[in-house]
Formats: sequence, structure tokens, C-alpha cells
Amino acid sequence: MTPKKRITRLLILASAVALFAGCESSKEAGGNSPSDTSTPGTSAVTSPSANPSATPGSTSKPTTSPTPTPSSKGTDGAEQVAAKPESMTVLVNKQFKLPDTYKPSDLVYPDVNFVFAEKIEKRMMRQEAAGALEKMFAAAKNDGTPLAGVSAYRSHSTQTTLFNRYVQKDGEAAAKKYSAVPGHSEHETGLAIDVSGSTGKCAAEDCFGGTPEAKWLEDHAHEYGFIIRYPKGKEAVTGYQYEPWHLRYVGTQMAKDIKSKNTTMEEYLNAVPVAK
Repeated sequence: MTPKKRITRLLILASAVALFAGCESSKEAGGNSPSDTSTPGTSAVTSPSANPSATPGSTSKPTTSPTPTPSSKGTDGAEQVAAKPESMTVLVNKQFKLPDTYKPSDLVYPDVNFVFAEKIEKRMMRQEAAGALEKMFAAAKNDGTPLAGVSAYRSHSTQTTLFNRYVQKDGEAAAKKYSAVPGHSEHETGLAIDVSGSTGKCAAEDCFGGTPEAKWLEDHAHEYGFIIRYPKGKEAVTGYQYEPWHLRYVGTQMAKDIKSKNTTMEEYLNAVPVAK
């Protein structure tokens, strides 16, 4: 090979090497353009409660509803809204709430005594619960412990007014120990009722716990499909203080199971304990 040809070949080889190096350099320095970079949490399929700092493509463990009917996660990541609020076993507590627009469609006036005479909202219950209440009150009367209703159904607006009044009186932290945030009250289901003796003495007060009527309810309410919703010693689970007067209708089978196991609705349904 002549010196001229050797020089020509070396020049061609050097040019090819430089061209190849330039291509590789552009791949490393280019990266993603601003238009290609997606912001975590902006995907249309991302849950509203998802952590904004999660990396794209990461998955979170789905929340399992403890109720027999599905629930959907709320925007705060903890609150959940009942998908079937009309269920007789719907769980309503500090974590699970009813839709703000929910109102039972089968509210009736149970034929039982109340501590007031007016035929007003808080005298109503859902039809099935009302029928069971009538049977329970009749049985209690036959046993010499007549009962009276104190407060049953409350609309969302009524619960809002009531809760705000308690907050003004005792402060929010104290109010939450004995009253529910609107949407989280069992009274809004139409399946709960506060009960007292026929005279109304100790109605919705701690002293009711020592009365014969409270003892009768403790022993027999489950036979008619009711449970003592906030039992003594379970405050860390239910989130509320002991209320021997607050009954919740869940149906006879579930009520008997809860009674026999000496448990709460949260524990029976495998729900996350409420501690606030």
C-alpha cells in the first residue's frame, strides 16, 4: 500500500470514529424533554387519595371494606363513603360515613312510647327496624320494664346543627367523644335509637347504665335484632364513650353473633379500630 493510500484510509477511519462518538454523546446528554416529564399523581386513573409523592407506576394496597357492602375511599385517604347505605348492616362510625345526600326511603313512625308527644323527625325509623322495636318494647313491658324512645332518625342537616351546638359548648375534641360529625352518625341511617325508661329519667345520661331498663336491654335487645352499639370497655374500638341507651338495629342473626362474642360491630366486621 502506498503512503498516499495509507493516509487516505486513516483519515476515513478517524472520521467514522468521530461520527460514532458524536451520536453516543447526544443520547447521554439529551434525557427527557420537559414535555416528556410527567408529574406524579396526575394520571387519570390515580385515586384522589393517592400520595402525590408516589413514583409513577407504583401501586398501593387497596382498601378493603369491612362492611358487607362495598365502600369507596374518600378524598382524605381515611374517610370512606358507604356504597350501599341502605344495607341493614352498613357500618357508620368515625371512619365510615353515609353519602351527604342519603335519606332512607322507608322511614315510618313506630308504634311505641316516646318521651315527647310530637310526631316529629326523631320519632321515625326504617320500617324493618321500627317493627322490631315495637316487638322489643312490648316484651319489655310484659317483663315489667317499660321503655320509651328518646331520639331515633336524624337528617343530615339536623345532625349538623346538633354537632355544631356541642362544639360551641364543649369544644370539638370533647364533642367528638359523644357526638358524631355529620354523615358519621348512626341516627342518619334510620336504624339507631336512644332509649330510656318510660319516665324518661336518665335519658341519654350516664346514670341510665344502672337502671333495670338498661339491664333488660343488655340481656334481651339482641333477641330483636338490636345491639348496644357503644359498649363499656370498647371506647378505643368504637371511638365513643359507653352509651347503654344507644341501640342499633342490625338484624337478629348479626345481633346474636355480636352478643355471643361480646364484641363490637367494628370487630365483627373486621374493620380498622377507631381510636379518635
